[in-house]
Amino acid sequence: MYAIVRAGGRQEKVSVGSELLIDRVSGGTPAAGTNLQLSPLLLVDGSTVTSDASALAGVTVTAEVVEEVKGPKITILRYKNKTGYRKRQGHRQKHTKVRITAIDA
Repeated sequence: MYAIVRAGGRQEKVSVGSELLIDRVSGGTPAAGTNLQLSPLLLVDGSTVTSDASALAGVTVTAEVVEEVKGPKITILRYKNKTGYRKRQGHRQKHTKVRITAIDA
């Protein structure tokens, strides 16, 4: 069974036991082991395919927080020719790693 859910501003195809990285969960940093509810966006596929909006309203996808991680380092460089202006900045996005524990249809 799998579902397509909205997580971290993106659409993700998830099944029970899969792990995925989403943007950091708002409302502080959740502790490892905390459960989150994700709402199915487009489709739930099990014994029957469910894509009706009213039927998807009753479906919940439960995810467990595994850990907080940081993404790859991105280097930002600003440069202007002939003026000696150089500015260097770095950034690492914070992500939440979650494991899908249940899809209740």
